[in-house]
Amino acid sequence: MQIHVVQQGETIFQIANTYDISGQIIIDANELETPDQLVVGQALVIPITGQYYFVQPGDSLFSIGQTFGISYEELAQINAIPVNNILPIGLRLYIPPREKRAIQSNAYIEPIGESVSETLENAAAKAAPYLTFLAIFSYRVNRDGTLTPPPLNGLVETANANDTALMLVVTNLEEGAFSEELGHIILTVQAVQNTLLDQIVNIAQETGYRDVHFDFEFLPAEDREAYNEFLRKAKDRLSQAGLLMSTAVAPKTSAEQTGQWYEAHDYAAHGEIADFVVLMTYEWGYTFGPPMAVSPINEVRRVVEYALTEMPAEKIILGQNLYGYDWTLPFVEGGPGAQAVSPQQAIAIARDNNAQIQYDETAQAPFFTYTDAEGNEHEVWFEDARSIQAKFDLIKELNLRGIAYWKLGLAFPQNWLLLQDNFDITKLE
Repeated sequence: MQIHVVQQGETIFQIANTYDISGQIIIDANELETPDQLVVGQALVIPITGQYYFVQPGDSLFSIGQTFGISYEELAQINAIPVNNILPIGLRLYIPPREKRAIQSNAYIEPIGESVSETLENAAAKAAPYLTFLAIFSYRVNRDGTLTPPPLNGLVETANANDTALMLVVTNLEEGAFSEELGHIILTVQAVQNTLLDQIVNIAQETGYRDVHFDFEFLPAEDREAYNEFLRKAKDRLSQAGLLMSTAVAPKTSAEQTGQWYEAHDYAAHGEIADFVVLMTYEWGYTFGPPMAVSPINEVRRVVEYALTEMPAEKIILGQNLYGYDWTLPFVEGGPGAQAVSPQQAIAIARDNNAQIQYDETAQAPFFTYTDAEGNEHEVWFEDARSIQAKFDLIKELNLRGIAYWKLGLAFPQNWLLLQDNFDITKLE
């Protein structure tokens, strides 16, 4: 796969000619609704085997080879140029595809209401071939330990048809929010735990779940060890039933990090007890916060590097958002929240408002500003092919277990093409 960033005045026809590919293939791959109206700064995925590199000032075969992990001799041979030639600026060099690593992938899906919407059904069907797990979010724990299930409709059949394992997500959500009080009950009342684990095993066996995933958030700090003990108890019970067990943890950068989202999540214990752990490495930019990247790579790296001091890389799954936010400026703390947007929606907003997409190299994330019809200034941060490739590169560099997406239902076609291009997705046996 090739990532191409649209420049001023470029057309699909010109871009297609650059890569010796048909324009329709580019249109289909990127699901372009208005291919004759590209946005300056928009990142397109070009579906070719390998990729092309255009020589920049100061480049040599040696430096380019180092960048792409190929010897300069092989690079010269593939492109039929003498090893000692000076490279002209703009020369197109072909880079062969690299060997792919095997990883596991997961995507959460959150059906709300009485049934699964058509949008979510379609999103699950599209993503399932690229997934090890489809995580059903969520089974909510009641105060007596029983579970309130979400609607499933055809999600089980979709997963089975694509050899995708189902993940049963258990949460302490109550009345639409994570409940500290409910969490404390679950972690301290043995009768509630016994009922809960009985329910989980029964549902998992009846429905065909392969993994049980605990996402308990905003727990009291003093319940940290109680949570660890609950996970040990759950792991023993679930292993006896032939089930995997995983957890989701807040994005910490030290064991001493304060704040209710963080303190009860013990990275070392989760890494020891669970089969794998999902780092919720997103929401730096969030609905009621100031405009910024949702998952800036510099901050994500800090979390992963800390996690690696507490648990092995083969247990770490990197969390990744499939959305961005549109903030109305000026940002006022306590004011109206930002609107969530998919990557495809963000590009449409930029196009409709004649905005140019920029790219923050530190955060490795695209953004733009615009003025709406009422004269309000906006700032939008979202994900694109470049930002997701940065996360894939981090997974490869640090040899992580895989990636987990929050959440299906927001269109991001480039992600799935790049995921397949970078990795072999393993399925459970």
